[in-house]
Amino acid sequence: MSMSTRIAAELKGDRVIWAIVILLAIVSVLAVYSSTGSLAHRERDGATSSFLLKHLIILGGGMGVIYLAHLFHYEKYARWAPALLITAVTMLGITMWLGIDINNARRWLKVPIIGLTFQTSDFAKIALIIYVAQSIGKHQEYIKQFKEAFLPIIIPVIVVCGMIAVSDLSTAAMLFFICMLMMIIGRVGFQYILMLLFTGLMVFSLMVVVGRERPDLLPRAKTWEKRIATFFDRETASKDDTWQIDKAKIAIAEGGLVGKGPGNSTQRNYIPHPYSDFIFAIIVEEYGVLGGFAVIGIYLLLFFRVVRLITKSPKRFGGMVALGIALLLVFQAYFHIGVCLDLLPTTGLPLPLVSMGGTSTLFTCVAFGIILSVSKFIESTSPE
Repeated sequence: MSMSTRIAAELKGDRVIWAIVILLAIVSVLAVYSSTGSLAHRERDGATSSFLLKHLIILGGGMGVIYLAHLFHYEKYARWAPALLITAVTMLGITMWLGIDINNARRWLKVPIIGLTFQTSDFAKIALIIYVAQSIGKHQEYIKQFKEAFLPIIIPVIVVCGMIAVSDLSTAAMLFFICMLMMIIGRVGFQYILMLLFTGLMVFSLMVVVGRERPDLLPRAKTWEKRIATFFDRETASKDDTWQIDKAKIAIAEGGLVGKGPGNSTQRNYIPHPYSDFIFAIIVEEYGVLGGFAVIGIYLLLFFRVVRLITKSPKRFGGMVALGIALLLVFQAYFHIGVCLDLLPTTGLPLPLVSMGGTSTLFTCVAFGIILSVSKFIESTSPE
């Protein structure tokens, strides 16, 4: 048996989703290697290979994480849902008080002894989606009832999204919307979903008011207002406020149909964080509109493959958790792309499995692993 055959035999689940993972990893290596040139000159005396090596190690570890996560039967994630949610809320609470403060945002938590830092919202996103999927499946017989079904879902959603919103509004808003979609698909009473939407808007409005009156409590509120105001009123915004998006648009425009070619980006020298927050712009500059559409198509294909899974899932939890995580990955990708195209306000969201990152990449790999776990066990029980 050849090595490739042995590897293929070990990788269970939807082969198309495995191919998507590999394609995104290849795109990531090419884009990160090119976009870290300026960073390498500033921090490594031009040694671009050092960042590439680090990224390859993280991606390699991520592939291992995907493999391990897909080995577990997806129903185990349902059993772990309450513990995962409690852990997520605890970690978010610790981060709010003891997290590393960067630009008035406490998103990062440093693990003692080993010194590892990670963004706790990355874990919380997956934990909440697993919990919502588990709750929808568990309470399906009385899903239309307020006390028995809706309250056990809405309270964790508001708590987790509210805690994330303090330092990362875009992530919280995206996660809140995904949970709403899951509830709609899960047949939760529509009147309750409208109630959830109204509650979310009220919480957001309250946070804006508190941010204006007490900026010491919510220092990020000014950043939210500034980004939204800049997006809707480019004419009066300062050059510094529009610098990132202006350079991203130039990169996309210069890419043309087929791009400048690998490693030939010029705007990577001017865009802040071209290897993470604006990596899609660098991809289009080097690989053109065709390359950009290819990346968009990869994420769209992921979504449709997961929708295909839902139609085969014998249990509601499997389909719901795969759908929720797929929505998380696809929405984040399209939010990132929308920012680069100046269709959305700046969010700082990375392109899943493509942008350079540490623990964020690993948690993205956990997400892919859970989807593949669902795929693996659904296919093993489906009739030929």
